[in-house]
Amino acid sequence: MVIERWSFVDALFMAVVIVSTVGLEAPHPLSAGGRAFTIGLIITGVTVAAYLVSALGEYVMGGVLTGVFRHRRLQRAIGRLADHYIVCGYGRVGRQVVADLRRRGYPVVVVERVAELANESEGPPVITGDATDDEVMMRAGLARARGLVAATGTDATNIVITLSARAINAPVVIIARASEAAAEPKLVRAGATHVVSPYAIGGHRIVSELLSPGITTFIDTIVHAEQLDLWLEAATVASTSVLVGQTLGTAVPSPKEAVNFVALRRGPGQTFITNPPLDAQLAAGDTLVALGPRSAVQQLGARARGAPAHTPRPAAHKPARRPGQFR
Repeated sequence: MVIERWSFVDALFMAVVIVSTVGLEAPHPLSAGGRAFTIGLIITGVTVAAYLVSALGEYVMGGVLTGVFRHRRLQRAIGRLADHYIVCGYGRVGRQVVADLRRRGYPVVVVERVAELANESEGPPVITGDATDDEVMMRAGLARARGLVAATGTDATNIVITLSARAINAPVVIIARASEAAAEPKLVRAGATHVVSPYAIGGHRIVSELLSPGITTFIDTIVHAEQLDLWLEAATVASTSVLVGQTLGTAVPSPKEAVNFVALRRGPGQTFITNPPLDAQLAAGDTLVALGPRSAVQQLGARARGAPAHTPRPAAHKPARRPGQFR
C-alpha cells in the first residue's frame, strides 16, 4: 500500500498469494521497489508459515493436544461411573488388585501420583495426582464409589487417604494396605473397613503351602479360576435388602440357584458361625459366605446388597432339599 499505492484489498490479496505460495498473477504491475519488498515478504512469510506448521504438527503429534482431548474424554467417562472401585497406588499390590477387579468385570479408577506407572494403552482409567488431595479424589468419583483401596507403599499416606475418603463418602468400603504392624490399628481408627498386610498374608500363604498345599490350591481354584462355574463370595446384608427378615432356607428363591452357605456372621467384628442352621433369620449387617454356581452366588450377593432381585420370591410350599443345600 505504501510502496505501490495499492488499495487495501489488492495489497492483502497479494500478501496472501505470496505467503501461501499459490502463485497467482499480481493484480497490478510491480515497480522495482515493489519487487524488492515482495522478495523480502516471500523469504520471511514462507519461513514463518513453515515454522508455524511445524510447531503445530509437533504440538499435535507430541501428544499435548491429544492429551487434552484424552483427559476430557476420561473425565466424562469417570463422571458417568457409579458404584465403582478406586485404587490409590499402582505399584505391585495395586496393579494386582486392578487386574483382579477388571477380570471380574468391575469398573475401576486408578489414582497414581507418577503418571508413567499407569501409562498403559489398555489399562484402567487413571487420574494423575496425589490421592491425599480431596479435589483429585472427587475427580475420581469418590462420592459415588462403592469401594476404595489405599495401596500406596507408605502407611502414613494410606492413613491420610483413609481419613479423607471416609469424610467424603461415609458408607464407602475402604481396604487399606499396612506395611508395618503398628499401622494397622491406626488405619482402623482412621476409618478403614479392613486392613491387609501383604507381608503377613504372604507368610501365612507360605505356611499353608508347606503344611496343607491341597487346601490353598482348592481355595485359589474356586476364588480365582474364571473357567469354573463355582464361586465363593461374602456379602453383607444391607438394610434395604429383600433378605432382611428371611431365613437362610428362604434366602434363595429358585431351585436353579442352589448354593451352600458356608458361614454367617452376626454383624461387624463378630465371629463367623460355620455351617449355620437353616432357620437362622437374617438381619441388616449380617455377612453371608456362600459357595455355589457363579450366577447363583452373584445374584444372592446382589440381593444382599439391596440390588433388585432377578427371580421371584419363594412360594409358600417349597420342594424338599438335602441338608446343606439351599434352593
